Formats: sequence, C-alpha cells, structure tokens
Amino acid sequence: MTARTSLKLLFGFILVSLFAYTSWASTQQAVWEWRGLVDGPDRWWTIATLIDAYYGFITFYAWVFYKEPRAAARIGWFVAIMGLGNMAMAAYVLRELARLRDDEPASAILLRRAA
Repeated sequence: MTARTSLKLLFGFILVSLFAYTSWASTQQAVWEWRGLVDGPDRWWTIATLIDAYYGFITFYAWVFYKEPRAAARIGWFVAIMGLGNMAMAAYVLRELARLRDDEPASAILLRRAA
C-alpha cells in the first residue's frame, strides 16, 4: 500500500467516524446543552471532544512520522504525543524550529531534511 493510499484511508476514517459520532451525540444531547463545566461532564460531548482531540494528535503525528527517519524517534514521539498531547506537539515544533539554519525560512520545518 502506498503512503498516499494509507493517508487517504486514515483521514477518510477520521472524517467519517468523527462525523458519525458527532451526529449521533447530537441526537443524544444538543451541544448547547452541554453543562460539563457547571454540573460535571456530560457523557456524549465529552467523548466527542476526546475523540476529536486524539484525532488531532494522530493528524499531527502523521507529519512527525513523515519527518522522522528512525523508528525509535517515531515510537518515542508517538508515545509523547498520545500521552502529553499539545505539550509534546509544541515541544516537537520548537525542536524543529531550533534546528533551522539562520538562512532557512520557518516553512522549511515542514519537509524532511536531506540525508
């Protein structure tokens, strides 16, 4: 399976499953009726929010997987991102920005470095 096909399957799954769960959750409780910050978390929208957050982490990790050539780094960053979320993601971006040469634009962090 090509990388392109894998990405299509991954992001197609994310789109369809998140849309399906969000649609179902909205039949259980209107989003504007969520009172999690007042009365404790409401089940359906709390779950939808967690799913959405972790799909965001997976989306970011897809970029990390592309950027990192070594399996150990890929595994380490996966564990960090799934465990620490946006803190690990911010650390990764800061690390990549610190690795830029003075003559490189910030956009250079998006691509793999030449071997």
